[in-house]
Amino acid sequence: MIEITMPRLSDTMEEGTIATWHKHPGDHVRAGDILVEIETDKAVMEYEAYDNGVLSEILVTEGQTVPIGAPIALLDATGAAHQASAPAAVATATPAVAPAAAPVPPPAAPAPTLEPSVAADRLVASPLVRRLAREHQLDLRDVRGTGPGGRIVRHDLTEMLEHRSQVHEAFTELRGPAVVVTDEKRGSEAVPVTSTRRVIARRMSESARTVPHFYATAVADAGPLVRMRRELNGQLAAVSRPKVSVNDLVVKACALALREHPGVNSSYVDDTATTMLVHRRINIGVAVASAHGLVVPVITDAEQRTVTDIGAETHRLMARAEERRLSVEDMSGGTFTISNLGMFGVEQFTAIINPPEAAILAVGATTTEPVVVDGTVEAGYRLRYTLSSDHRVIDGALAAQFLRTLTTYLENPWSLVA
Repeated sequence: MIEITMPRLSDTMEEGTIATWHKHPGDHVRAGDILVEIETDKAVMEYEAYDNGVLSEILVTEGQTVPIGAPIALLDATGAAHQASAPAAVATATPAVAPAAAPVPPPAAPAPTLEPSVAADRLVASPLVRRLAREHQLDLRDVRGTGPGGRIVRHDLTEMLEHRSQVHEAFTELRGPAVVVTDEKRGSEAVPVTSTRRVIARRMSESARTVPHFYATAVADAGPLVRMRRELNGQLAAVSRPKVSVNDLVVKACALALREHPGVNSSYVDDTATTMLVHRRINIGVAVASAHGLVVPVITDAEQRTVTDIGAETHRLMARAEERRLSVEDMSGGTFTISNLGMFGVEQFTAIINPPEAAILAVGATTTEPVVVDGTVEAGYRLRYTLSSDHRVIDGALAAQFLRTLTTYLENPWSLVA
């Protein structure tokens, strides 16, 4: 009997939640089959079987959370051996049959059947749809899939979810909100903390507590950037190509500035080490606030990519983040992070460093404000950004030099697409 344990699917994972079992007790399993989907602190990932056999028992049911290394199922390897040896037994018995006798075919095994709800849940629905169905108690047999091969996708649940929301609101008006009060004076409500949020809390607390942060803010004249982006997007729209965002341009500018100041693209090892790590590759993480929590997918070799390529990759990663389909490869190897709250109207803020990186850039909104030009006051665009640095490997002068180079690129934006 083989014991299947909760695997480590990401570098920060300490526990996992069973999202969906693809195999059930009694099912034959071959190496490479998708056995189960596991929700980690970053995404929902598929886990393949490594051995042949028959799934004997499921020890952790869907929705349960267990630490890494805990047994989640039992696989009977002898079941595969018995199945493989059956045809040999039939073959050895064949010569004993009289030559004149017509061979009698063995009775066909009955085709396995699935309950409708299981078939719909296991075969024709995406992982996101299955999770939504569990959370909102939806019967997927009532849904007509519009995806490839009749697969049920997120869009197919829109009407049903809206109806469920309307019913819930009407019920709440009649009954009042169902609030679990843990503090009568404050009227507190106990809200479950997701595994993603727990990991964020732990990592940010550790970073703020152990990394000596210091902050430096710079301001760029964003007028040339705004005008260049408007002209560039007009040309891209004329040939039916996706537009670029201010963040795409900031990612490219940071990548070029890091190439000139490799000391910022570094990591502190620990207090016992006699060296620090200076990274040759420039892999920029882009903080994404999805509905499931903050994740940081990584754009690799950003200094070698075009701005349009950066934009396309960012959109791909954001879509995967929203569906919790980011892979370990999508989120590993970052050397620098950008956190942009400009789309929310935030003009300036500071961010906590994402270890083991040594710096993170907090980008605000592009604002219109009065500026002095040749002794006269006129309206101009300004963009503010704050660099949080690890003082163990980056000193004030290096941070200032990096920001000066970054500002030069942003104020001369055609250099980003040259």
